[in-house]
Amino acid sequence: MTTRIALGVAYRGTAYQGWQSQPGGRTVQDKLEAALSAFVDAPVTTLCAGRTDAGVHGLNQVVHLDSPVERDAFSWVRGTNRYLPPDIAVQWSREVPPDFHARNSARSRRYRYLLLESPVRPALEADAVGWSFRPLDRDAMRDAAARLIGEHDFSSFRSSECQAASPVKTLYAVDITRHGAYWRFDFHGNAFLHHMIRNIMGCLVAVGTARQLPGWIDAVLASRDRDAAAPTFAAEGLYFVGPQYDAALGLPEHTPAMDWIA
Repeated sequence: MTTRIALGVAYRGTAYQGWQSQPGGRTVQDKLEAALSAFVDAPVTTLCAGRTDAGVHGLNQVVHLDSPVERDAFSWVRGTNRYLPPDIAVQWSREVPPDFHARNSARSRRYRYLLLESPVRPALEADAVGWSFRPLDRDAMRDAAARLIGEHDFSSFRSSECQAASPVKTLYAVDITRHGAYWRFDFHGNAFLHHMIRNIMGCLVAVGTARQLPGWIDAVLASRDRDAAAPTFAAEGLYFVGPQYDAALGLPEHTPAMDWIA
């Protein structure tokens, strides 16, 4: 008899080759599964809500696993974290129904991109923010972003390595705010293609620095051609905020690190 457990996991992606397990074990999934296996003294495999690339961070990555043992929710957090490196930490644990699926049960997903606007490159915040040494125009970027809202074929923003069955996704909102020298771009959609956010960011920065006009985004979107868009933007400033599920499940959607990068 197994029990299905959902965990919320936060991590700094700088030292890892992304989320998904790879030979060599230098991924977040490899570290998490090794820690879970040590904690329950049995092999454990996990499935996540959304895979992240090398250098991308997670604030509330959700995974599920089928546990062969019974443990208190608090024990899943403290016990697993005992075996994890300092840049990965389980935030919460909940028992979920047997049919819960971290990826397929998600109703939407949220990402955040943090960007430093400064003539000088990041130092203290290196590997935690993107960077633009040119000034950015908020109104122009908001105009461009608004053109992406809704259901579209996002092929122009899709990596050639993307394995999604369809390039058609729905983007619910793109919110662009600024605090001092730091910009925050919040993306909310039903699902995202491989490199989709980073490719959109490349285009928004091109518009924000006046290398393109906001209406250029319409042409990029309509072309359905990756070559029509700007280069893929840096991974360092991208955070997977997390998935959203049916409220009846009662799964947390907030972790302390979300306040730190606010």
